[in-house]
Amino acid sequence: MADRAVSPVVGKVLEIGLVLLFVATVTGALSGGVVPGARTAAGGEVADRTLASAATTVEDGVPAAGRVGSATTHLDLPDRIRGETYTLRADDRRLVLDHPHPDVGASHRLALPARVVAVRGAVASDDPAVVRVTQTDDGLVVEVTTA
Repeated sequence: MADRAVSPVVGKVLEIGLVLLFVATVTGALSGGVVPGARTAAGGEVADRTLASAATTVEDGVPAAGRVGSATTHLDLPDRIRGETYTLRADDRRLVLDHPHPDVGASHRLALPARVVAVRGAVASDDPAVVRVTQTDDGLVVEVTTA
């Protein structure tokens, strides 16, 4: 008669063990494959949007034809993409987002008028960034730099 209480206790212990095993398996599967892949995909999308927004700011920062002088425009960048800082750099007439993760990053060709003779500079994402357009004897120079 004293053994009758053992059966329910053993059953409950086995149920708890199976639930813990299930939770550990699901957590391991998500941590090992699904979540990092989703972070990378989301990081790629954020990189594309950031680059498109930055390119628009650079293109809009060039003064209209006939206007002489310099202009400075604030460049709004997220501090981190996929949890890491990155670099935004100008490479001739392209804007490039360099990220430490190999699957995150992008490049965008800038649509600039012919009077722009150079596009240069780079800025880290965690620094305040600006676009400076200056007039030279040869034409306009666009520079991506820190504020």
